[in-house]
Amino acid sequence: MATWTALNFQDAASPLMEQLIFFHDHAMLVLILITTLVGFMLSSLFFNSLTNRFLLEHQTIETAWTILPAIILIFIALPSLRLLYLLDEVNSPSVTLKVIGHQWYWSYEYSDFAQVEFDSYMVPESNMTKASFRLLDVDNRTVLPMNTQVRVLITAADVIHSWTVPALGVKVDAIPGRLNQLSFQMNRPGLFYGQCSEICGANHSFMPIVVESTSVKSFLNWISSHSEE
Repeated sequence: MATWTALNFQDAASPLMEQLIFFHDHAMLVLILITTLVGFMLSSLFFNSLTNRFLLEHQTIETAWTILPAIILIFIALPSLRLLYLLDEVNSPSVTLKVIGHQWYWSYEYSDFAQVEFDSYMVPESNMTKASFRLLDVDNRTVLPMNTQVRVLITAADVIHSWTVPALGVKVDAIPGRLNQLSFQMNRPGLFYGQCSEICGANHSFMPIVVESTSVKSFLNWISSHSEE
């Protein structure tokens, strides 16, 4: 999860987030090179009183500073398009989770299992322990198996919400009357925190998300215990 001193992304917990971080680093490298080149040219203009009279009205430099940015944009656009299609790719899922946004809590339904559904509310400050995270912990976590392809179907019952978990690299709007879909796979166990990322009313800040990544065996035991209830 994010901390006060963190200036970069959270540690990736899915292959999608790893690819997003790689693309961010690639784009930042290109930006640093451009900034360095432009800064050098500006500083040389400030401190150099000499000039090249053949470059004042010349087609060569005009051609160069038109073609070079186009080539740089291609180096950014191609990985961006690849990643865009990768994020929309839905492989054959092993688990389907339905998420419904309400004012101001989340409802979860495990469509593959009978009668496994629950609401997830933020833990109020009066019920928190010393190990709890303020505004982030919930009473019912969303338990999912790691190293398993998960499909999430997202909608809302009242206004637009947004189901967002930064460590997984997922952010999808929950829109009333519409069913949005995302797919991801978690590659390590842990707790991954998120929040609603669409302003949805007075208590928008108080509908967190906690995804618990466990082994397949632990997930099936958890499902069994909830099915019996």
